[in-house]
Amino acid sequence: MAAVGCSTLDCFPENVLIDILSYLNVRELVRSSRVCRRWKQLVKDQRLWRAVDLSTWKGVTSRVLWVLLRQYLGHGLRCLRLRGLLLSVRRGAFLTESWLQALRSKCPRLRRLCLQHTDLRNLRSCCLLPPSLQVLELSFCEVPSGFFAHDAETEGKAAIETLVLYKVPSFSDQHLRSLSTWRQLSRLELRDLSRVSAGGLKSCIPPGAQTLGRLKHLALETWSLAQMVALGLGTGWPGLERLRLGGNEVSPGLLTVSRLQDLRWLRLHKCRLNQKMVLKCCRSLSRLRVLEFSEVEFVEDEEETDGQKSSEDDPVPNLRLSLRSLLPECSVCFSGCTLTINRD
Repeated sequence: MAAVGCSTLDCFPENVLIDILSYLNVRELVRSSRVCRRWKQLVKDQRLWRAVDLSTWKGVTSRVLWVLLRQYLGHGLRCLRLRGLLLSVRRGAFLTESWLQALRSKCPRLRRLCLQHTDLRNLRSCCLLPPSLQVLELSFCEVPSGFFAHDAETEGKAAIETLVLYKVPSFSDQHLRSLSTWRQLSRLELRDLSRVSAGGLKSCIPPGAQTLGRLKHLALETWSLAQMVALGLGTGWPGLERLRLGGNEVSPGLLTVSRLQDLRWLRLHKCRLNQKMVLKCCRSLSRLRVLEFSEVEFVEDEEETDGQKSSEDDPVPNLRLSLRSLLPECSVCFSGCTLTINRD
């Protein structure tokens, strides 16, 4: 009976209790801090606040952000995910300059910031974000015209290496040209952006003084053929090593990829392709080391598939064998792909 009486949480060492608390979300952690003084101290341990996800907490307001920052967030924070009030009936200010300044000082090791449905038009520039950021993700956000511009004092201090933009309706050619001042930007993902024109994309093609010449990884999804060609895929992109393409217009524009002589990694995602076109594209990519097909629908004529034994795990075995002989040093991967036979 004595052994049973001692089997309480107070008997567990601190490391074990912190491991248990790590399974709780932010809201549950805050509630747990009200249990007792010991739990209050445990909840403040920075090991519990390395990756903070507030995107599922619908009641987050600027007041809640201030409470979290003053009482819990600190030097241990590495990744922060927030969901703003852009679609909320409450509206109002969410991220303020004063809160971002406090975040800069209290969380000097913040590396990743992911914002969803956030109105950033009350911020004059992205320079207000923590200078320690290496990854910035914006989804369904609104940004002002000069948000991505750097002045002379901050141009060399920008440390963001990866920028992901998904359905940011206000992102335009002006924003894209501003990215040429980001000295550390090496990865850019553009998804479902409607205000970027072919001319704006073409102005960022290297070589040149104000271009995206330092870019190593580029991801494009749901872009038209004209825009893809304007990006310089047809004339080559010096230094571009990783490319991800997705959308309905990938198939015609895929032929221009053969001009990317520095390409090492190519991923084709959620698109419709033809085996002959894939082989024609890859014939000139001698330096390619990784080729990935993710949720790709291969469309072939009935006579082209005679004698081909396809399966769910390997829908296009002939393409796999052809790529193996064409690119012997390249690793080819198929994930969630299907084969559609055109019988017309």
